Amino acid sequence: MIGLPAGTRIWLAAGVTDMRAGFNCLAAKVETALAEDPFSGHVFVFRGRRGDMIKLLWWTGDGLCLLAKRLERGRFVWPQATDGTVSLSGAQLSMLLEGIDWRRPERTWKPTSGL
Repeated sequence: MIGLPAGTRIWLAAGVTDMRAGFNCLAAKVETALAEDPFSGHVFVFRGRRGDMIKLLWWTGDGLCLLAKRLERGRFVWPQATDGTVSLSGAQLSMLLEGIDWRRPERTWKPTSGL
């Protein structure tokens, strides 16, 4: 995972996006559908209809980055809403990129009492 600067927000674009979209189309979607500034330095995440591919759009200060990932098996967990945005933490984004359900992560061990 690329280290994001402190204060960077991560936004999931609810619903589905045409994965043929490139820099300009996704930046326009950020402005119109999400009512955000694509050049704000925040990360915007889009998912295709099949659910096995996502694209991230991120302004680094000197240019736009467009990152794509396709899962060989499984689907990316996505909100049920058809429009709007969902904000994620950096840890949740890492889980999403690994194909893990970021909404309900479970510990592999149970904390014990410190008594």
